[in-house]
Amino acid sequence: MRVSHTLLSGCAGVALVLAAVHAAGGEPAMLRVCADPNNLPFSDADGRGLENRLAELVAREMGAKVSYTWWAQRRGFIRNTLKAGLCDVVMGVPAHYDPVETTRPYYRSSYVFVSREDRNIDVASLKDPRLRSLKIGVHLFGDDGMNSPPVHALGEQGIVGNVIGYTLYGDYRDATPPARLIEAVEKGDVELAAAWGPLAGYAALTSPVPLRIVPIADGKDFAPLQFSFDISMGVRKGDAGLKKRLDEIIAQKSPEIAALLTSYGIPLAPAGAR
Repeated sequence: MRVSHTLLSGCAGVALVLAAVHAAGGEPAMLRVCADPNNLPFSDADGRGLENRLAELVAREMGAKVSYTWWAQRRGFIRNTLKAGLCDVVMGVPAHYDPVETTRPYYRSSYVFVSREDRNIDVASLKDPRLRSLKIGVHLFGDDGMNSPPVHALGEQGIVGNVIGYTLYGDYRDATPPARLIEAVEKGDVELAAAWGPLAGYAALTSPVPLRIVPIADGKDFAPLQFSFDISMGVRKGDAGLKKRLDEIIAQKSPEIAALLTSYGIPLAPAGAR
């Protein structure tokens, strides 16, 4: 999910830094990544996340090593990391995300319905009448109206009394706070969840019970709400050199990136899906 000219002029472009380090024959260059240390399947401090693995791939192509600035991915994340000049790239942001300059997308995913396979719930539509009687779990982002598209779509139809909210941010002392929503499905606390696809797909790989993942099929009927998103890397605005190099790596390494996405269970949405 504006960077000042002062900040940009106060630090050299990453491409120039890399060139200078190699020219000087010093230590290997660093790819400085802004990341959350407790946010699987995307990143964690032990390097187990999709974005950790992607950062390693990118760094190898650059002849660099990865270093991290760790910060919880909550309000102020971009301001306190990328914009503060502490790091140079965020490995996963929505394409065209305004606070940063975004690369070409490297995948597209969507919101999905998640249920236990043994419940045999085949809901794919936000207008399915069964949604009025099922106990539904959703992620809540906060109290400022910034809730997920499924929350707004369900609310538009008056489906609220049977909806249970799980904060996306949760208790940060616990491992991977967003996973509480999927765990509620596993335990039977809710019958169905509407969740961001990568989170659900990853959970399905290691769930103690088989999960059914069904993409939400009719998000376009709730425009301007959007249920599918292109995901890119983000750099500081004006850092054209780094953006160009990342674009090249994404294009050149698309088969490896696709295999990495598959290994994390990421459900991919077709181009143009809303």
